[in-house]
Amino acid sequence: MNNKHILFTLLLSTSLFALRGQTLDDARNWYLEGRYADALPLFQKAYTDDPTNPALNQWLGVSLLKTGKILEAAQYLTFAEEKKIPEATLYLGELYSKLYRFDDAEKAYEKYQKAQRRNKEALAKLDLFREETSQLQRRVLRTEGVQIIDSLVLPKNNFLAAYNLGKSSGSLLTPQEFFKNKNASDQTLYLNGRGDKIYYSQGEEATGIDLFTMDKLLDTFGNEKKLPPSINEDGNQAYPFVMNDGLTIYFASTGHASLGGYDLYATRYNLSSDSYLTPNQLNMPFNSPFNDYLMVIDEEKGVGWFASDRFQPTDSVCVYTFIPNAQVTLLESDSLALMSNRARISSIADTWNPGVNYSQIKEISRQKTVSLEQPDMDFSFVINDQITYHTLNDFKSQEARQIFSQALGLEKQWEELQHNLSQKRDQYAKGNNQEVLRSSILNMEKESYTLFQEIQRLKRAARNEEIRANYPLN
Repeated sequence: MNNKHILFTLLLSTSLFALRGQTLDDARNWYLEGRYADALPLFQKAYTDDPTNPALNQWLGVSLLKTGKILEAAQYLTFAEEKKIPEATLYLGELYSKLYRFDDAEKAYEKYQKAQRRNKEALAKLDLFREETSQLQRRVLRTEGVQIIDSLVLPKNNFLAAYNLGKSSGSLLTPQEFFKNKNASDQTLYLNGRGDKIYYSQGEEATGIDLFTMDKLLDTFGNEKKLPPSINEDGNQAYPFVMNDGLTIYFASTGHASLGGYDLYATRYNLSSDSYLTPNQLNMPFNSPFNDYLMVIDEEKGVGWFASDRFQPTDSVCVYTFIPNAQVTLLESDSLALMSNRARISSIADTWNPGVNYSQIKEISRQKTVSLEQPDMDFSFVINDQITYHTLNDFKSQEARQIFSQALGLEKQWEELQHNLSQKRDQYAKGNNQEVLRSSILNMEKESYTLFQEIQRLKRAARNEEIRANYPLN
């Protein structure tokens, strides 16, 4: 088929769209703007009426590919390529690279390059595709050597059933389970082991989903805070989990230069700057060009879990159970095929160490709870990156203990004040004695702010005194 024939096919397809109505014209415009999720359902509907239209197969295939439905995209792009649509060949190359079929990807790129050898704009676009494939291949060569001991495929709306955390590691819930008035969603909420702090996401995908935290105030949760911009970057942030140290947080993001869809990231709270460090993207096999999310590491059980929809049917997810490495350990091999198989988790048995029996730890990972004696924990107070206190007896400095006791006393007053303030705000919202309540609320807010600042000052003083007396810098 020559270029004139191809152009005629595209123009004919465009005219068919115009005849079918404005909404399909909108779908094509959205496609050209990169709004593939918006365009996809309209292309799917149009396809049922005209399944042999080459351009429609091209648009549908690319929209599926760009929205993470990689396996579904193959048939439409293959059909469009057979009908001599050049762009289909280019996107087939991208599809092959996302399936770790790098040789097939390069063959597709070479075919596209030959067909477009006089088109400078097309060749410049090809360079970008090749660079993305090269980056993905470099990531495969940095695959981490991790022992994956189990996997379980579940409906996405029930994937939390595979996460069996020990008591000290906290709880995973859906937001609607915790807040009651929330609409059902795929997002998750993490409640720490002491039951006094939650991490969760809220927002809409169209405008952005961000991570928040909330503390327990007496018998209710409040003092909602949005996590800083170092975490809540462009894109969506969701699926949080915090380690027992209270400093390390894992989350999933579609931003932060993700490979595609959600990727897994980790960051730590920096005491000196009172913020979080720049998040680190986890290596393969934890991440992939598909959606990967909800990394959880249970220090009590000595296992971890993460979820991925790689190579899974729509609305299904695979939850992998693994043994966390004490430190990042990369695989070493000259075989790209071996590295690709480990990156995509072709077989969990390939990750096992010779002669090791994983049955006992696999059984522990599947237990709903672990009956271990729990240490007394009255609070979590971070001294430095390695040390966290949980009782007043942990303090070695008498002066630091006294300062922190003052902070605890004021904190109880502040929590009671927050509780009363919440009640008055509810009364104000209902229109009861608004003039009187307005003045009272303003005074209580000022008092709350002053108390909170004093609590933070005392805690800093207690930490500094404890460090000065017992953990001096070398």
